[in-house]
Amino acid sequence: MFKHLHSISLVILFCCNLSLAKGQTKNNVWKTLSHLKFEMVWNDELQANVQQPIFTKEILALNGTEIEIKGYLLPEKGYKTHKEFILSALPYNLCYFCGKAGPETVMEVSSNHSVKYSDEPIKLKGTLMLNLLDPYGLPYILLNAQLIQ
Repeated sequence: MFKHLHSISLVILFCCNLSLAKGQTKNNVWKTLSHLKFEMVWNDELQANVQQPIFTKEILALNGTEIEIKGYLLPEKGYKTHKEFILSALPYNLCYFCGKAGPETVMEVSSNHSVKYSDEPIKLKGTLMLNLLDPYGLPYILLNAQLIQ
């Protein structure tokens, strides 16, 4: 009897692990975006070498697709709500602009509605666009973002 219960428990545990792994792959967009690499290239407009992002096949597959992503709204002085802001995978004290992470951990966000600032992470849904041309911009842009409660 115990052997039978043990076998059933192992099957249930295996199925739960498969389900969790599938969910993490679909929902952990930051993990996929973290595989971004850079190479130095000459920019004629700036007359300087700049870091150009090299997007993996997995990242390129996300270009133009609707995603859901959780992150931290980086505060801007004097603003309590935002329609355009930076979303970070990490809290403010660990973010890219504090020198603790790379540009693959942040994205520009353009929202249809103002999003109230909070120290807590927020979840957004929108269209992910890769910045393929602008050397001044961040590598990732989330367009038509909507706050998910």
